[in-house]
Formats: sequence, C-alpha cells, structure tokens
Amino acid sequence: MISSLEEETSLKLVNRFRTGAKLTLEGEELYPQIEKLIYQYRAVHERINEIKGLKTGTIRMGTLASISAHWLPGLLKEFQEHYPEVEFVIHQGDYSSIYEWIKTGAVDFGFVNPEAVTGIETIVLKEGVMLAVLPTDHPLGKKDVVPLAELAKEPFILLEEGHYYEPLEAFKAIGASPVVKYTIHDDYAIMAMVEAGLGVSILAELVLYRTNYNIRLCTTEPKISKTIAIGYKDRASMPIACKKFIELLRSHLQELP
Repeated sequence: MISSLEEETSLKLVNRFRTGAKLTLEGEELYPQIEKLIYQYRAVHERINEIKGLKTGTIRMGTLASISAHWLPGLLKEFQEHYPEVEFVIHQGDYSSIYEWIKTGAVDFGFVNPEAVTGIETIVLKEGVMLAVLPTDHPLGKKDVVPLAELAKEPFILLEEGHYYEPLEAFKAIGASPVVKYTIHDDYAIMAMVEAGLGVSILAELVLYRTNYNIRLCTTEPKISKTIAIGYKDRASMPIACKKFIELLRSHLQELP
C-alpha cells in the first residue's frame, strides 16, 4: 500500500532498512495529513451508522486515570447493555495530551479542566476538591487542615498533568513554590511513594476514592478545587454513539463520586 502511494505521488515516503523503516522528510510532511484523512474516513462511517440508526459505531474518548477507575466501569457496562455492538477506544492521558487528541481528531471527546483548554467546546460535569496526601506519621498529618505554605516546604511528589496542574496554580496564588523531588505520571504510584515516606503530594479526591494505601488525607488551606468537564471540537459533527454516551453520563452525575 505504501509503495502504491509512493508511485501515485512520485515521492519516496519511507526509507527501508533491514532493521525496520523510517519516514523520509517528505513522509514526515505528509503524515499529519494522512492521519486526518483516516479520521475523516472514520467520521464518514460514523455518519453512515447514524443514518442507519445506532446499532454499531466506535466511541473514541480521552480520559484521566481517576475517571477510568471510578466513573467508566459502571457507565460502560450500562451503555453496552443498550448498545452491545458499539466499540470503545479509550486513550488515557493528562490535560495536555487529551486536549491535543481532541484538536487533532484522535478522540471524539475527552475529560478536561475547562480552565486548561481553549478553542474547543466544554460541558462542566462536576467540581471536586484536591487533598494533601501525607505519610501517616508526618507531623503535618496531625492537623485536619494543612496550610499550603507549610506543605510547600516539604519534599513534594508532583503529578505530571501537562501544562496545567491545579496545585501548582494554588501554590503560585499564595506566592509559594513546592520543593519538587519527583515528577510522576501516575496517581497510584504517587500514593505508594507517599506511603513509603518519600514525600508529600496533592491529589484529586476522586482518585483517592476506595484506595487502601496507608496514607493520611487532609484538606488544604486554601482549598484546591478540580473541575471536570467534557471537551469536544464540534457537537454537530460528533458521532451519535458519543452523544448517547454523554447523555448517559450526564444522567448519572448525581450518583458518580
């Protein structure tokens, strides 16, 4: 297929080696456009499914670890009971990667913080709080409320969330900067590291829901809120399967942690 495309365009797109293949400069230039063509091709098939009625289809979403663990299992189960032939492709990432996936069309919609994105439409779902996460024997853990200014002096384990992270914004607002010792892309790894006494952190209450780590959770002062929203490029062009799933999600908001 690639050879046929090279012949049609009169361009060499791939350099072939015994160990594999690598895009040429021309191939790198065309790759994003080819990717868009594939997404558009999928969109045409989604529209055909919509015309025929929702029997089949694919839902591509970008999600956060906390959403994957505590929201999606029940929602997916209920949705599949009504639409068993619909396929799900779920990409897990952070605010930055999910935002990029939405913009490029790699996903139909994703979970984002509306304050962290521009140029896309959003629907606010819920607002939660973020809590200080401390080793059980930490001196600050004796308090029910931990001042951010004091937390900033401790070895801090930072959750890599892309270009926007609520705790960093909160530290900046009070003129403080945490002593970042570790930067990790996984909430659960951070909890294990805090449990081992490697530092302190701040995580969303949702990701701390139903965990069995031996850690101390405290409210911060000032409090840090986390807004969860659905983000997408254009509702009119969104596949009907996605619209149905978002409707189901919104109908269950009161029950979701």
